Amino acid sequence: MFDRRSLLAGAVAALAMGCTQGEGAAPDKTDDRAPFDSTGAVDALAELERQADGRLGAFIVDPARGQGFGWREDERFSMCSTFKLSLAAMVLAMADHGELDPLHTLYWSKSDLVPHSPATEPALADGMTALDLARATLVLSDNTAANVLLREYGGPAAMTRFWRAMGDDVSRLDRFETELNDTPPNTDYDTSTPAAMARTVSRLLLGAVLSPTARATLRQWMMAIETGLDRIRAGFPAGWIAGDKTGTGFGATRHTYGDLAFGGPSGATPLIIAAWFEPSARIEPRDPGAIATLARVGQIAAATRGTPPQALLIRHNSLF
Repeated sequence: MFDRRSLLAGAVAALAMGCTQGEGAAPDKTDDRAPFDSTGAVDALAELERQADGRLGAFIVDPARGQGFGWREDERFSMCSTFKLSLAAMVLAMADHGELDPLHTLYWSKSDLVPHSPATEPALADGMTALDLARATLVLSDNTAANVLLREYGGPAAMTRFWRAMGDDVSRLDRFETELNDTPPNTDYDTSTPAAMARTVSRLLLGAVLSPTARATLRQWMMAIETGLDRIRAGFPAGWIAGDKTGTGFGATRHTYGDLAFGGPSGATPLIIAAWFEPSARIEPRDPGAIATLARVGQIAAATRGTPPQALLIRHNSLF
């Protein structure tokens, strides 16, 4: 694996110095920026993959500039728990349209409980509202909460239809937790691409898919997630407003580390980033180098906004 203290320091520093502000046809008047030459950023992502020893896919959307760029951005990766961001958004959207009562209490049985259910296991007797289940699904990555919502509101097919309705023709959900974390060889089950998912997250956080209130709720939930503090967000400058949703899978044929994040200075349109990394070597129970790789993606993204490289503080505690 790579030396995390020095990896890409020169490339990221050069990238940061190459960023300039200027007038442009940016949609956010508080953060007008000239078009950005993404060649250096793409090269940095390619070099990151080479030194990290694995397969890296990443896509960075800069809505303020109206552009995006990435590396292996159209290749499929197992979503793992990153799909839960869209599931929580689907519940909020259904509530927006009166298709569900967010305060309706849902119940499940002991046999429904699956590993990592920090909210639903203690609530077995009392149940939880749809809104609380959505929050637990996203903030705590509660697997049983995700399954309860999926079974109540149309299953994996409904999740896929939600993506199709917003223009995402790539992402697909086929199974429930925890089976979905291991995509069988030669299948596309439960996968997306960095480009497709970054654009989907952009639509959810900045577009008209959700009401302003629901968008604010989704952002707040993402900001409350702690498992992502070591991943993309670890590469952002201190003081940036940021949130994310992580995903991790220890499959029979590969390990996958993912993260969907937004981040930017207060008052500015945030960057939207989707990234997955599959290390060549499968290390149990987690790979600190893989987690640091996603943090480096955050560094590369932040450098496109003209920020100098930040020291990374990786605690190696994010799994879900």
